[in-house]
Amino acid sequence: MKTAAIYTSVAGGAGLLAAFPLWLGDYGQGLAVGFMGYVALACSWALFSGPTRYVSLATVAFFGIGAYSVAFLNEYVSYWLILPCAGLVGLAVSLVVGLATLRLAGIYFVIFSFGLAEMVRQLLTWYEVNITGALGRYIFAPVDTRHIYWMLLGISIVAIGLRWWIDRGRLGLAVRAIGDDETVAGHAGVDVTWVKLALFSLSSVLITLVGAVQAPRWVYVEPSIAFNPTISFMTVIMALLGGASRLWGPLFGVIPLFLLFEWLSGHFPDHYSMILGLVFIAIVFVFPDGVLARIEDGWQKLRCRRSESEVVHERLA
Repeated sequence: MKTAAIYTSVAGGAGLLAAFPLWLGDYGQGLAVGFMGYVALACSWALFSGPTRYVSLATVAFFGIGAYSVAFLNEYVSYWLILPCAGLVGLAVSLVVGLATLRLAGIYFVIFSFGLAEMVRQLLTWYEVNITGALGRYIFAPVDTRHIYWMLLGISIVAIGLRWWIDRGRLGLAVRAIGDDETVAGHAGVDVTWVKLALFSLSSVLITLVGAVQAPRWVYVEPSIAFNPTISFMTVIMALLGGASRLWGPLFGVIPLFLLFEWLSGHFPDHYSMILGLVFIAIVFVFPDGVLARIEDGWQKLRCRRSESEVVHERLA
């Protein structure tokens, strides 16, 4: 009964979110797309980085690959066929990158993942300037804001559903073992490389699709837009605030930070990047395991105190 109630609540919430853009004007729909885009990115990022504790800054690399897949192909192929093509490109790149780099750990992986995004951006810039002779490309796709929102909502649901399914199976146990101690997990029989590669590829494909889905919003795209490093940092901050190791953590991190960043970008555009860095530092120090973990710990302590008080009352009685 409890499980059925949870499923019903989740389905009802998804239905309300799906109907949300029908009540909004053009500006509201734009904000809704921005919000749902970061929900999809944060949930997809946490699919790999949450349980393994590998902090990846390669989010914008795959996001940009998705956007540029649409930019390159929209003149020749239907937009609805470009999306699976973009997913395949993201899968191919993630397999190559994963096989080459997932043996790295700690700060080395973080540095490489950040460098990957910059390398892809520079390669595309060189290609556009020296081969095509034009830095940017126009995107004309028959898709409106509401369709983009619904597709992003679908990606978010897929990311959360995959995380839920993985957590309940043997793969979830293997991933958590890797997150706790990778060496011990390997000695216990876990194929560490395969597990990390599988999750990294799943996460990367979803992030690539987010970039491909959002690309028509820009109409005109160039490397500095599609590969803006702020996208990676904001995704990490949002996921960490809510709790990347929790199923619903990224969603709870996106809600307050998206509203905060929208307000800051409008009121403090010149100091936005500095404030973003300060927020990042504050979250790491104040909520190292996320808000949901802090709430769960507080609830457990409260229950323990109640249990102790009940035992005392029983003894006194």
